[in-house]
Amino acid sequence: MVASGSFAAMKSVPYRLQFTTYVLAMMADNIEHVISYWVVFQKFHSPTLGGFAVLSHWLPFLLFSVAVGGLADRFDPRRIIQCGMLLFIVASAGWGFFFITDTIQMWHAMLLLVIHGCAGVLWQTPNQLLLYDLVGPADLPSAVRLNAMARYLGILVGPAVGGVIMLTLGTSHGIIFNTLFYLPMLLWLFWAPARDKSVAVRRFAVRGLADIALTIRAIGTQPVLTAMTWLAGLTSFMIGNAYHAQMPGFAGDLGHGDPGVSYSVLLAADAAGALLAGIALESWGRLKGTPRTAILLAMLWSAALLGFAAVRIYPVAIVLLFFAGFFELSFNTMAQALVQLNAPSDIRGRVVGLYNMAGLGMRAFSGITVGLSGAAIGIHWSLGLSAAVLLALLLWLYRQGTRPA
Repeated sequence: MVASGSFAAMKSVPYRLQFTTYVLAMMADNIEHVISYWVVFQKFHSPTLGGFAVLSHWLPFLLFSVAVGGLADRFDPRRIIQCGMLLFIVASAGWGFFFITDTIQMWHAMLLLVIHGCAGVLWQTPNQLLLYDLVGPADLPSAVRLNAMARYLGILVGPAVGGVIMLTLGTSHGIIFNTLFYLPMLLWLFWAPARDKSVAVRRFAVRGLADIALTIRAIGTQPVLTAMTWLAGLTSFMIGNAYHAQMPGFAGDLGHGDPGVSYSVLLAADAAGALLAGIALESWGRLKGTPRTAILLAMLWSAALLGFAAVRIYPVAIVLLFFAGFFELSFNTMAQALVQLNAPSDIRGRVVGLYNMAGLGMRAFSGITVGLSGAAIGIHWSLGLSAAVLLALLLWLYRQGTRPA
């Protein structure tokens, strides 16, 4: 990975604005998860619906990430992102309406979860391409690292903030208040720097499934892109963040005081580990970004979650989630940076879209491995078995990557 100074991208004012609005929007995305998952869990007590929440959130990434990447190669990514922000606001406002009127039904919840998932796919890949319009080539590695850090900080800090909002404002007013966090990104994009028209872009037609096959073939000769796409797919397929949707159940099983407070503390532990990892990665700068290192960090993440699934001691569970958050942000930021920095410029949107298809889209199936199977064998067994299988698969991937040519 090309080196650059610590926090070098932060010298750019447009990048600082993007970073701030991105963290707020990602935080809002995950605040909505916390509040909606909690209310749905209390209302329906359905592990199956928890699995559907994961499935509906990530399936659009599996189906549309490469196509959206192709659109972002051809058209202004700022406008695509704004469409995503509007859908996020619609989803949060919809939850608030049904919570206030106390008319939420299962099909309402399913529809809002699908809208939320479609919003996400319109945001992620175009936002990654937007970085190339905000900073110069010398600062691009720092921008990629920082934005990858911002994304996973939002994913892991958002639930903790959501827990605080839920406890202070309540679920109904809290989720409506959450819509405000999307507005800075939506409004800033009207003034964000536009793409340099002098940069040549190959105008491929968007052809759906054919794009996926062509992109896979294009990266087949590049070991870094191939390994990191495999890493993203395996970790997302087996676990992803499906255990967040089941966290109310884990909080109840640990039996430490008020379940709502325990739920918030567990999510905060995950977030605190991520926060420390994000600061350490960018400021320390001595952990070399390589495929082998990323895979090793993912193996440590799997081991931490395996331990969390097995223990029934509340303080130990908190410590293990802290380490899980640290390792998750570490391997994900490293993998994402490697992909963005090694992607060919003429098909960058499709390559990043393929990585998102693996890293985000495959999380749809973690709704089965962790979510739906939790209804059959219990959430502790489903998460523990998923983590154990993932650990074995990552060991195989590591050996494949270190095998002599």
